[in-house]
Amino acid sequence: MTSAALLLAAEKESAAVTDWAARIGWVVGLGLFVALVYWLMREGWKWRGTLQGDLPELPTAPDDPGPVRLGMSGRYHGSTTAGQWLDRIVAHGLGTRSRVELTLTAAGLDVVRPGATDFFVPVAALREARLDKGIAGKVLTEGGLLVVTWAHGDRLLDSGFRSDHAAEHGDWVDAINSMIDKTEHPTETEGAR
Repeated sequence: MTSAALLLAAEKESAAVTDWAARIGWVVGLGLFVALVYWLMREGWKWRGTLQGDLPELPTAPDDPGPVRLGMSGRYHGSTTAGQWLDRIVAHGLGTRSRVELTLTAAGLDVVRPGATDFFVPVAALREARLDKGIAGKVLTEGGLLVVTWAHGDRLLDSGFRSDHAAEHGDWVDAINSMIDKTEHPTETEGAR
C-alpha cells in the first residue's frame, strides 16, 4: 500500500454515534402529543353529545309497519341539523357511521344499523328526500348521497345514506317524496348548499 492510501485511510472519520437518549425522548414526546390530540378529539365528541342532550330518544319501529315499499343496503354517513351540512348530530348514536339496511313502508323509514343504534322515522316526521353530494365529513360526486330530512323533537335533521347500488337513489327520492304532503310540512332548510 502506498503512503498516500495510508494517509487517506487515516483521515477518514467514523460515523457519528447516535444519541439514543435524545431520539427516545423525541419518540416518547411525539407519542404523548398524538395521545393528547386523540383524547381532546374524544372529549370534544362527548361534549357535543352533551350539548345535544335535549334531543329526545330515537323512535323504534312499530310491531307491524306494513308492506315493504323499498329496501336498500348500504352505508349510513351521519345526521346533521337540516341545511347545515357540517353541524353533525352525535346524540343517541346518530353521529356513528355504519352499515345500514333501510326499509321504506307505509308507516315510515326503518333504519337498521348493525353495531349502532337503530331508529325509525315515522311517515309524519318525513319532510323531504333529495340527492346531494355531502354530509358532515363525507363528500361524494353530485347526487352520490341520499339525504332524508325529518323532524325529531323540535329539530329538523338531515340523514345521509349511500346505497351499495347508487342507481337506486332516484327511486328512493321519488318514493319518499310521494309519501310526504308538502303543504302540511314545509321544509325549513335555510343555509343549505
